[in-house]
Amino acid sequence: METTNKLKDINEVLEFLYKEFPNCFKAKDGIKPLKVGIFKDIAERIEGSEHVSKTQVRQALRKYTSNWRYLESVTQNEFRIDLDGNQAEKIEAEHIEHAQKALEESRAKRAKKPAPKGKRPFVKRDGAPREGGSSDTKPYKKRPFDRNKGDDKRARVNSKPAEAPVKRTGKVELLPASEVKVNAKVKVKLGQTLVNATITEVNKDEVFVELVTGMQVKTKADSLYFI
Repeated sequence: METTNKLKDINEVLEFLYKEFPNCFKAKDGIKPLKVGIFKDIAERIEGSEHVSKTQVRQALRKYTSNWRYLESVTQNEFRIDLDGNQAEKIEAEHIEHAQKALEESRAKRAKKPAPKGKRPFVKRDGAPREGGSSDTKPYKKRPFDRNKGDDKRARVNSKPAEAPVKRTGKVELLPASEVKVNAKVKVKLGQTLVNATITEVNKDEVFVELVTGMQVKTKADSLYFI
């Protein structure tokens, strides 16, 4: 039976990148934005490697470039770097804006995560200290004058149906099949958002693109657009 020495865990693949390209990839301190198209450079350097595959590198890059530290580096640096740590192209304003938005969304999701299950915290209502969970404590009852007169009005306003999303003013068109080529500048649909990207590989029905932050994403041709 043929054996393989390829790494299986994505964290191990990241460790491989840290050791193989120490001037480019950093675990914590010194992280800098990666040059656009760096996946192609890595693929050329590791061609024939017994340890990692291109698919694993894509997954590792996706994790690396979605990290908070990396997104912050995009907003705090002026230039990107190549595999040897040399200065590459200047970071465009739209790339910084996209990184800031991704950072805010990531932090917002983190903040919305439910608190760990445990005992329900006791909230004092009358300002008196609780002593050993006495059963004499009376439940708090909302008094009539506690109600805000504006509650009913706000409730009526909030009950209105949501307004329809504003339509784009620009004309968005599906990218023709003839234009699905490597290095083509496109917009890829992620959820309900169109994000600028560059096609890095076309493999039959699967298309791999690199977002402006450096993240590698696998998608379909029918998710690619141009304006």
